[in-house]
Amino acid sequence: MKRSSNYPLKLCTVVALILFLGINSSAFSQSMTPEIVSKSDSEKQTLDLRQAIQIALANNTEMKRSLLSVQDADQDIRNAWSNVMPDIAANVNYTRNLEIPVNFIPETALDPDGDPDVLVPLAFGTDNNWQGGLSVSQTIFSGQAFVGISSSELYKTAQSEGMRATAQGIVTQTRVTYYQALVAKEELRLIEARVERIKKNLEDTKKLFEQGFTDDYAILQLEVQLANLEPQLTQAEFGVENALKDLLDDMGLPVQLSIHLKGNLSEFDIHSQSANNEDNKALKEIDGLTPLVLEEDSTLLNRAMNLRGDVRILEIQKQLQGKQLDAQRSTYLPNVFANYNLNWSASQPGTPVFFGNETNRARSQTISLGVQLPIFQGFSRDVSVQKAKIQIKDTELQQYQARQTASKQIFSAKQGVRQALQTSNALKRALEQAERGYERALVRQQNGVGSQQEVTDADLQLRQAEINYAQMVSGYLSAKAQYDQAMGQVPFVGQDIQEIKETIELK
Repeated sequence: MKRSSNYPLKLCTVVALILFLGINSSAFSQSMTPEIVSKSDSEKQTLDLRQAIQIALANNTEMKRSLLSVQDADQDIRNAWSNVMPDIAANVNYTRNLEIPVNFIPETALDPDGDPDVLVPLAFGTDNNWQGGLSVSQTIFSGQAFVGISSSELYKTAQSEGMRATAQGIVTQTRVTYYQALVAKEELRLIEARVERIKKNLEDTKKLFEQGFTDDYAILQLEVQLANLEPQLTQAEFGVENALKDLLDDMGLPVQLSIHLKGNLSEFDIHSQSANNEDNKALKEIDGLTPLVLEEDSTLLNRAMNLRGDVRILEIQKQLQGKQLDAQRSTYLPNVFANYNLNWSASQPGTPVFFGNETNRARSQTISLGVQLPIFQGFSRDVSVQKAKIQIKDTELQQYQARQTASKQIFSAKQGVRQALQTSNALKRALEQAERGYERALVRQQNGVGSQQEVTDADLQLRQAEINYAQMVSGYLSAKAQYDQAMGQVPFVGQDIQEIKETIELK
């Protein structure tokens, strides 16, 4: 997913948004479109599902942490290579003898005719002594070091795959949370619509009462209904607020931000290939980005196993444990290394001159080749080899369990989609019939041939039908999002990890 090219931000709108929110500008990614920024500080920020997903990928904390893990793995690779690179060191040392050291030797050492029992003091050394050199150490063969290099590369692959799996989870979670927020918004709209219907009915009933066509009990019934709706309306308002806060948290944005979501579940047709209004355009586009195959297909199942991040991570983990086994076996092999040393030394009396001159300076060079072969270290090496084999077997069992879990998740997601598809037509018909029923009950009551109870019952049936349809649409969209994740084909999360890395705002 490329940033910036399709969604440029104007500087003036960015500045206005930052001043309004009072937050750091790094909280917003370059993938945000101008529609997110409202033209007035008093207006809510409006965004659709596509923008919500892009913001979540750019700002979610878990995504940033996964990127840090990949960057940390890059440094581990460099560190592994350092174990087979030459180790070069230089040293310089200067010693000033404030008093020349004195040793006592037998007099016979200077005079053959001297007394062997007499010791003569003799000064050794000079005023200034210089030592310096260069040393180079190079590993020629080390099994653990070479295995460590390939292991670090695999570790980075595992971290990258973990980042991809995290991105799949973030996108899916954002989609589901977005749909839940739309359901909460729809429930609030339906309660508000019911309040308006009852208020309108109350006005009409009062007119009928004044004309003598009904009694005051019908008015009392409507007033009681309005009173009972007040706590429901308050609860629905808090439900919308909490759902939006959950979505903002998934997107990595401050929960204090006031936003408005595009989408109308009551007008969303799950069978249609295109959106029937602008608000549902992004919902329909995201839903159609990945294919939906409800038939059982072993080829698709195997493809899902190859695309799912959790299954792929376990495969890489198994390869890493194979490298660990190789590393433990390599402890039976010798380590071969070479050393080179170049040294200078100088001694001079009087005033020091850096490393003296040609007459009082000497140089030496050495090169050595060493072989270190471990012969016996108790049972530690054999134990390490056996434990590595056990870990591989354990990972194979985890792989089997992961495949079983994946198959179950795919089946459950398909069932959720099938249920929505099979019940959608019936729920749509029920909604249309409930609308007609309410209208007819209202006309009958206004004409004096129906009761207020009929209108109340029809109103309850209409509200239930509206809620059932909205929940069915949300259930379908959520099941499709979970199906995409179960199949390893999540919108905006492809095989190229670099595209995901470029999306994240890491400050």
